Amino acid sequence: MSGANIYIQDDLKISDLQVALLVGTLNLYSLVGSAAAGRTSDRIGRRYTIVMAGAIFFLGSILMGFATNYAFLMVGRFVAGVGVGYALMIAPVYTAEVSPASSRGFLTSFPEVFINAGILLGYVSNYAFSKLPTNLGWRFMLGIGAIPSVFLALVVLGMPESPRWLVMQGRLGEARKVLDKTSDSKEESQQRLSDIKEAAGIPQDCNDDIVHVQKQSHGEGVWKELLIYPTPAVRHILICGIGIHFFQQASGIDAVVLYSPRIFEKAGITSSNDKLLATVAVGFTKTVFILVATFLLDRIGRRPLLLSSVGGMVLSLATLGFGLTMIDHSDEKLPWAVALSIAMVLAYVSFFSIGMGPITWVYSSEIFPLKLRAQGTSMGVAVNRVTSGVISTTFILLYKAITIGGSFFLFAGVAAVGWLFFYACLPETRGRTLEDMEVLFGSFFKWRSALKDEQRKEVSSGENGGQIQMGTKAQE
Repeated sequence: MSGANIYIQDDLKISDLQVALLVGTLNLYSLVGSAAAGRTSDRIGRRYTIVMAGAIFFLGSILMGFATNYAFLMVGRFVAGVGVGYALMIAPVYTAEVSPASSRGFLTSFPEVFINAGILLGYVSNYAFSKLPTNLGWRFMLGIGAIPSVFLALVVLGMPESPRWLVMQGRLGEARKVLDKTSDSKEESQQRLSDIKEAAGIPQDCNDDIVHVQKQSHGEGVWKELLIYPTPAVRHILICGIGIHFFQQASGIDAVVLYSPRIFEKAGITSSNDKLLATVAVGFTKTVFILVATFLLDRIGRRPLLLSSVGGMVLSLATLGFGLTMIDHSDEKLPWAVALSIAMVLAYVSFFSIGMGPITWVYSSEIFPLKLRAQGTSMGVAVNRVTSGVISTTFILLYKAITIGGSFFLFAGVAAVGWLFFYACLPETRGRTLEDMEVLFGSFFKWRSALKDEQRKEVSSGENGGQIQMGTKAQE
């Protein structure tokens, strides 16, 4: 949409406000999808929910590609938005539930990796189709999205169902087979199954392929546990899950991704061709750095990457604001300020992609307890999409009100607050199983001391166990 909206405005003769609504409301429409996805995935399974997302994407792309006027285009955008909501919620949850703890960070960052690959392909297709007549070019830019959605729906049918969802349905035999295929060892597979059974409330001595489980009402009771009567641990988890999604979007990433041609225009690049090429560079940089992040998540952990990433974002946003302010207040062209602004856009998306981008999805999909995971993750996605919708819809109005430099100073301030929140509230989750997350949460700012207490207890119980074994041997 970032490249297409320029040509849509020319072809359909729509105002800046209509462009802002076209671009930004997709995120608000996605609330419908993310709200429905939690319940849908608990009812029909994670895998078929992804197939449904692919079908909705396909329909949305076709409708936008064949749109004859602004209203028709908005209908297609609504359908596509519902698909976005479904996919953003279900992809990280499915990946986290299938992955072993040793590589969960690497694998759960894949949705963000391929979102960025998709953004890059969108930029490249914008550049390619910009050579067509205006009335055809933007329709191809939007309609081509139907092709990957077909592949998504077909390929997912060949993938296994989430073992955690299978256990919740009492299908232990199928879950055991999936865990055997997706664990690093047979022992780990058995341990994962044991942990999931405990989380689902199934007795450990139940080992039949099919067991009777209490059919929980889909969603009823879960919202009470999340919002009305949460335990301290669940409350802490919910604040962390929602907070990380809010700050990911409130720091302005969608403003840069969706409006990068306009930002480059403000920085002094006037040719449409050059603006689209510079935008391709943004997409390429974003994709490369997110690939780097996937290899670091399970090696150095979530916290170090996240804090480094957000610190870099604060610096690059503030410097971008300075560069654009200098250009705005100068009557002649300032080559150094233009170069600085372009470099800072690339630096910002690099810092975002190496931490904040993937870790948001990894972290929020792994911290919720099994019973609350689908709905808890969908709440995070809802906050993500609302914030993104507000930022992308109001960005044009914002930079006209406080200047484009001022808007990036504002984003830098929000990112700085986010850094303080992450430092204070988010514990490290690397290497832990999904069923072992809750012990990290519940003490908010004191989570470090709570973690140390837990580690002392583990050491103490290990020593006691060793002493008991030595005493037993001595008696023998």
